[in-house]
Amino acid sequence: MLTLTDNASTAVTELATQAGVPEGGGLRIAASQAQEGSFELALVPSPEPEDAVVENGQARVFVDQQASVSLDNLTLDSDPAAEGPAFVLSPQG
Repeated sequence: MLTLTDNASTAVTELATQAGVPEGGGLRIAASQAQEGSFELALVPSPEPEDAVVENGQARVFVDQQASVSLDNLTLDSDPAAEGPAFVLSPQG
């Protein structure tokens, strides 16, 4: 299952707070319908029924079924020095 670094957790929490996402909401990662092999990110108030829920502290990330296969052994990270949110996927160590 996808894991989150502390930097990614902080970024997700800050983005959700700034966007006014209600408690229980978070970042949703879904397989892109427009571009195969890509992902779409969105802040949402709750997961879809089939989503996997990944939590780290207050951060919640919802992964749709299609994306979960591709992200299964990856870690979501964020660069706190980047201009705006910058997420990176890397293999789990």
